[in-house]
Order: sequence, then C-alpha cells, then structure tokens
Amino acid sequence: QVQLVESGGGLVQPGGSLRLSCAASGSIFSINAMGWYRQAPGKERELVAFQRSGGPIIYANSVKARFTVSRDNAKNTVYLQMNSLKPEDTAVYLCNAEVTVTSRSTFTSWGQGIQVTVSS
Repeated sequence: QVQLVESGGGLVQPGGSLRLSCAASGSIFSINAMGWYRQAPGKERELVAFQRSGGPIIYANSVKARFTVSRDNAKNTVYLQMNSLKPEDTAVYLCNAEVTVTSRSTFTSWGQGIQVTVSS
C-alpha cells in the first residue's frame, strides 16, 4: 500500500557529494518515521540516519558531520545529502519508512535500493 522510490545515486569521486531522494507514495495518512540504511558487499545492512517524526535525527558515527537528512512533508520525500564522500561509503543505500495508511494500519516499507559508488 506504500511504495518508496529512491533516486540520485551514482558514481562520484572521493571528496564529492551526492543527494539521494526517497519519495513515498500510496494511501498515506502519516509518515511516522523515515530512515536511510546501506549495505556494502559482504557486509551487514547498517543504519545511516533515522528520524521519528518530531524527534531528533540519529546519524551513524561514520557519517556524522558529512551526511544530512531533510524532509519535504508536502511531497512525502526524505533526502540524504552526502558530502565529503569516501570509498568506504560505497554501498547500496535503502530508504525505510514507517507509515500509517488511510485505513489506519501501520506498515514498514523499504525502497528497492540505489547504488552509490565512491571511486577515483
């Protein structure tokens, strides 16, 4: 009932920047929380940033001061601005959201993931 679509990934040189977007669509009543995760080859999925509505944004230590999350509530979209990218940031980035739909049921949805590659 809720779809999440990520965009904005790609190849960037070390030190460069990218902005990822995650747009939620469907029968949305409210978005209770949104977050970004990433998974590198051979590694477990890890939290990048997370925010419950009205609460603080939690960042992984590895991305603090480099990555910034913002939201456009009118568009049901969350952004991940990534600056000073490092090769170790290379991963598939996934958007996650906890959404209450118009029937008042609550779902946790995942996007399909988008590749970010940091390489010279």
